[in-house]
Amino acid sequence: MNPQHEDPSRQRSSPSLLSVCIPAHNEEENIGKAIEAISRELRAAEVPYEFVIANDNSQDRTEEVILQKMEEGHPIRMIRRSPPGGFGRAIRSCLDHFRGDIVVVVMADLSDDPKDIVRYYQKIEEGYDAVFGSRFMKGSVVRDYPKIKLLANRLGNKLLQLLFWTEHNDLTNAFKAYRADAIRSLLPLFSSHFNLTIEISVGLMIRRFKIARIPINWYGRTWGSAKFKIRELGRRYFATMTKLWAERLFIHDDLMAEHGKKLDRIHHVQGSADVMITNLKDSNPPLQQQEANNP
Repeated sequence: MNPQHEDPSRQRSSPSLLSVCIPAHNEEENIGKAIEAISRELRAAEVPYEFVIANDNSQDRTEEVILQKMEEGHPIRMIRRSPPGGFGRAIRSCLDHFRGDIVVVVMADLSDDPKDIVRYYQKIEEGYDAVFGSRFMKGSVVRDYPKIKLLANRLGNKLLQLLFWTEHNDLTNAFKAYRADAIRSLLPLFSSHFNLTIEISVGLMIRRFKIARIPINWYGRTWGSAKFKIRELGRRYFATMTKLWAERLFIHDDLMAEHGKKLDRIHHVQGSADVMITNLKDSNPPLQQQEANNP
């Protein structure tokens, strides 16, 4: 981030609040375990946190499990999403309602290592605007990655590296962390499915935020089926990638000029049509940050 856009909150003496954003569609066997495992790691590291969980039109007991965890005292904001569903839409709902200083997006199936969440948090606290974990660098551990999906992943990420001249080699992975003002500067987001991953990661890169890269661990899910469909998402990835490439190549000066103004004008806006259920008591309305309407 440019020096003129430094966030005064970075000077705070109290620990930063971490918002753990989780999209959940039919994850009744996974979501409770994920909440417990992540909570253990964050408490052990003395990281203040909240969960922001988007129940994305689940047809099983996902919501019941989340409500049970709320009754047990876990700090949770559950968003009961209205149709249509989609991974990108679920993440966008989470980003409408989080209250933390740092945001991390985590999958509900425990494929992401909770220990890496703590490492992300610590890296952001060092002064970075975002942390992009990589499953494909020295020090990372990957288990039970489907071979066809792995091939598509490596080809897609290599193309992104070539187009955007970057060393980051796992841009399509959703598991990343962001400083609140950095992620809010991208709002509103438009991708409805997994193409949101590159809309966010490449969007931050071309806006020249300070981004760290660290090795992370990934484990294949043990229950349920992944919602990632390569054929269906190919056209969406292509559309998002093409838009971002054109912005960087042809109108980057205009993009950065507007970006600087946007960071200065981030403010509260009205709520969405989704329903949020929480066991947390706050004095302020949900934080939904978008660009101000005034010029």
